[in-house]
Amino acid sequence: MKTSEPLLFLQGFLRNPKRVGSLLPSSKLLARKIVQSVRWDEVRTIAELGPGTGAVTRLLRSHLPKSATVFLFERDPKMRNNLKKTYPEFMYHSNASYLVKKMHQEHIHQLDNIICGLPFFNFSREMRQNILSQIHTALRPGGTLVLYQYSLHMRKQLAELFEMEKIQFVPFSFPPVFVYVCHKRQDEGQREAIDLGKI
Repeated sequence: MKTSEPLLFLQGFLRNPKRVGSLLPSSKLLARKIVQSVRWDEVRTIAELGPGTGAVTRLLRSHLPKSATVFLFERDPKMRNNLKKTYPEFMYHSNASYLVKKMHQEHIHQLDNIICGLPFFNFSREMRQNILSQIHTALRPGGTLVLYQYSLHMRKQLAELFEMEKIQFVPFSFPPVFVYVCHKRQDEGQREAIDLGKI
């Protein structure tokens, strides 16, 4: 018998609340807001960090251009295995800290878009900096990061690294969520890494 998505998400939260970050998967309203923030006509390569049970992934797949390359990074093994069964055409990895390495192993050098629902508030400073560095390095100049969090605590860090297009508040999601839409600056195309020590 297949485990329901809310129950699967709750089990993941109980196993590791700092990694999962919420009791419930993303709402349909939130998933639509996130997907609407992506420039789908520009997407050939995309990664979703922290897809959970696939609330966003489901809509993502319906918008994908043909032959797009998709990476999903999910730490919880049960949720990752569930995603593999539903979306066997995507590539799966467990740890977003190795985003760039895993991309290069698949001969992908930059991404057009990253959707990120990782609970940064629960991470150590070092882990947060490392994943932000991975995201920045992975995105092509002009590429888009859509990140959703339960507070505005990431605003300063993101503004230092990216051009901030907008922050949308989604009050009817539970819990309420902020969706950040950012772009990698065009003039950073030659930079292969970034020093985040001051963040």
